[in-house]
Amino acid sequence: MFNHFRQRLSFITVITAIVIFVMQSVVWAAPGNVLSKVRTSQTADKVRIVFDVTTLPEYSVTTLENPSRLVIDIPGISYNTASQYVFNDATVDKLRLSTDEAGKVRAVIDLKTEYIYKVFTLKNPNRLVVDIIKKYDRKLVEQVAPGITYTSWLKSSASGPVLAHILAIDPKAGFTLKPAISNGVVQGLEPLLSMVERTQALAAVNGSYFGLDGSIIGLLKIDGQIASTTELARTALGIMPDGNLLIDQVQYDGKVALPDGQTVPINAVNRERGENELIVYNGLYASATGSNNYGQEYVVVNDKVTAIIPGNSPIPSDGVVLSVHGEAAKLLSTLKVGDTVRVQQTLGTVWDKTEHVLGAGPMLVKNSSVFLTTKIEGFGSDVAGGRAPRTAIGLKADGQILAVVVDGRQVDSIGMTLLELALFMQELGAQDAMNLDGGGSSEMVVKGKIVNQPSDGHERRVGDALVIVPSSVAN
Repeated sequence: MFNHFRQRLSFITVITAIVIFVMQSVVWAAPGNVLSKVRTSQTADKVRIVFDVTTLPEYSVTTLENPSRLVIDIPGISYNTASQYVFNDATVDKLRLSTDEAGKVRAVIDLKTEYIYKVFTLKNPNRLVVDIIKKYDRKLVEQVAPGITYTSWLKSSASGPVLAHILAIDPKAGFTLKPAISNGVVQGLEPLLSMVERTQALAAVNGSYFGLDGSIIGLLKIDGQIASTTELARTALGIMPDGNLLIDQVQYDGKVALPDGQTVPINAVNRERGENELIVYNGLYASATGSNNYGQEYVVVNDKVTAIIPGNSPIPSDGVVLSVHGEAAKLLSTLKVGDTVRVQQTLGTVWDKTEHVLGAGPMLVKNSSVFLTTKIEGFGSDVAGGRAPRTAIGLKADGQILAVVVDGRQVDSIGMTLLELALFMQELGAQDAMNLDGGGSSEMVVKGKIVNQPSDGHERRVGDALVIVPSSVAN
């Protein structure tokens, strides 16, 4: 009996030992780390992604571009959560989880815009945390020349990133601002980089609005001569002979005085003639008017009619061509070769003293306050609608000049509305500021290099520009 009991006890002991061993083996063989849950949160400042894990893991982080992605590799872990999470956010697109053959979990965060990230771990409970930071502010400042700085400013906004390029120019630094037209004439288009090389400019931004043929849509005056006009009183930048600058709305008024004392209104300067119009062409336009034979043209040199031609008249370097059609042609029909006619043009008492004028608009800032003249100046949705690449010029109270280009229509920079541009120019300290042509035309060149990212993906050929040249070259 005793021996039988002892045998049973030995059997129980062995079984118990086996059970304990198996239990220990099960514990030792249990998975070491599991990603059991993914939690997310979104605020205006950041998107947070939290990975709940059994134990704190080792991890590596890689940033990839084109497309923009943040990749986190976590070895020695498994997951039992969803493999994809989609975000309704301007910066973060989605999170994707996958496992490779070696058992490494890869978390890929697809991004829509510029971002800053932070990855860290927390204990009790154990978590791996990823913060995608949407609010950021990065400035890179470079001295281009004594008295001129270039700043690249990447900043966040509620809708996405904005990249601005800012030239700050001290007018006493020995540099002059002036307009430059494509290929030296109004007719035709030219890339900004080519204009910079041709004019020996240190830097430049694009200027006025323009037509497909290069005709300037806005007021333009170069070296005292009117190069283009607009029917509406729109905002313009005026440059005085002493280098002082002014920004205001300007109205062109022009007429032709005939021998009998009558005057005929000038409809425009240096653009294609329309029905019943009187257009004045001067040497800034092209070598000839390019007009058809359905009107009449009068070549005038030193206030004398020197030739009468049906169309496409050569433009004298020291005179003008009066091109008329319809009702305007009737008013000039009695003119003969040798008659005296006078072209009278004015921009007003103050603006007649300017050496150069570049018009575009609308106005953005006046007397240090936001002052948008979009409706007053008759701008439509092509200029005023939504966010876009923008170019602006501003004047600070101390005389400093600001030339600004904001990239847009890109992942890295969403652009600005006109109101946002006005507020930005005010933030930069502009006392007065105006909008220039934007969209694919927005471009800045500094020391022979395009510093922004034109939204077309390449340089657009433009009608004119604002160039910054050494005073010795300008004179």
